[in-house]
Amino acid sequence: MADLIIRDLVKTYDKTEVLHGISLDVKDGEFVVFVGPSGCGKSTTLRLIAGLEDTTSGEIEIGGRVVNNLEPKDRDIAMVFQNYAIYPHMTVRKNIGFGLRSSNKSKAEKEKRIEEVAALLDMTPLLNRKPSQLSGGQRQRVAIGRAMVRDPAVFLFDEPLSNLDAQLRTQMRLEIKKLHQRVGSTIVFVTHDQVEAMTMADRIVIMKDGHIQQVGTPQEVYHKPANTFVARFIGAPSMNMLAGQVKDGAVVLAGGNAVPVPVAVPDGKKVLVGVRPEDLHPEGETSLLEGTVSLAEPLGHETLLYVETPSGEVISKADGRTPPGVGARVALHALKENLHLFDAETEQAIT
Repeated sequence: MADLIIRDLVKTYDKTEVLHGISLDVKDGEFVVFVGPSGCGKSTTLRLIAGLEDTTSGEIEIGGRVVNNLEPKDRDIAMVFQNYAIYPHMTVRKNIGFGLRSSNKSKAEKEKRIEEVAALLDMTPLLNRKPSQLSGGQRQRVAIGRAMVRDPAVFLFDEPLSNLDAQLRTQMRLEIKKLHQRVGSTIVFVTHDQVEAMTMADRIVIMKDGHIQQVGTPQEVYHKPANTFVARFIGAPSMNMLAGQVKDGAVVLAGGNAVPVPVAVPDGKKVLVGVRPEDLHPEGETSLLEGTVSLAEPLGHETLLYVETPSGEVISKADGRTPPGVGARVALHALKENLHLFDAETEQAIT
C-alpha cells in the first residue's frame, strides 16, 4: 500500500485539453471514488495513473516515487476493468494466478498466495471451475482476485460494476467495501453512479468537464455541496433550486414568499435557495412554498410529490401511508438549517 499524489495533471488530445491541471492526495489505505457524468475526465485520470496513457504535463507519485515515465507493470498498481477480461479456457485458479506470471515466487509460494486471495474473496470452492460455470458477480470477483494476488500498492477500479444487474451491483458494492475493510488497500474507484460513490467511498472526488468540483466525505458533499452542480449531482432526486433576491435579510422567491437568509448577504443580490426533496414536506410550522400536486410517485414507505409552484416544479417527500393526491393544494415546509444558499451568477455556495 502507498500514498498516491497527483499534481497539476493535464491531458490534451491533439489541441483539446480534457484535464485542466487537477491535483489530489490519496492517503495510504484510503478508498477514493471519482464520480461525474460521462466525459468529465474520471476514466482518463485513472488511465493516466495506470500508465495506459501519457500525461501532457503534471506529476503522478505512488509511494514516494514519481511514475510518469514508468511502464504500467513497473508502477506497482493493479487495475480492474468494466469488462471482466478473464480467460474462458482457464480455471478460476489459473485466472487468479495469471497475475503472478512474471513473479519470482516459487510455485509453492504462488499457490499459497492464490489460496489466500481465494479465501478472502470466498472463492475457495470455485477454484477449479471455468468462467462459464460462474455468475456475473463471481466472474468479477475473479478479476478482482487476479489484481489482488500481486499485492499492489494501489488498486484501480474502472466502473467494474456497470455490467452487472441491479441486485448483483448492490451485492458487489458490499463485497468490495468489506474487502477494503479487511485488507486496508489504497483504492481509486471510478463510477458514474453517485449511489456507488456515496456508499463505498472514504472520500468522493466529483468531476465536471475535466475539473474537480469538490473533494470530501460522502457527508460533506451531500450536506455541504460546494456549488450547484455538486448539489444537483449528489442525491436522488436532485436538490430543488429556487431563484430569488435578497431583501431586508431574507430571500424573496417568485410568488412573494420570503425565506430567512442563514448568512450575511447584501440586499439586491440574486441567489438560488437549494432544498433537498427529503427536507421539503407538506407539513410543518413554516411554509416555504405553496403549490398544486401534479404527480405522485408511491415508493412504499414514502411518496414523491411533484408540485407546481410560482418558483417552478419542485419535488417533495410525503408519508407513504396518507400522501396528498394529485390536484391537491399543499403548503411545503422546510427547516432553515436544511436550506442551502448559492450565488446565482457564479453558482458557488455562499457560506
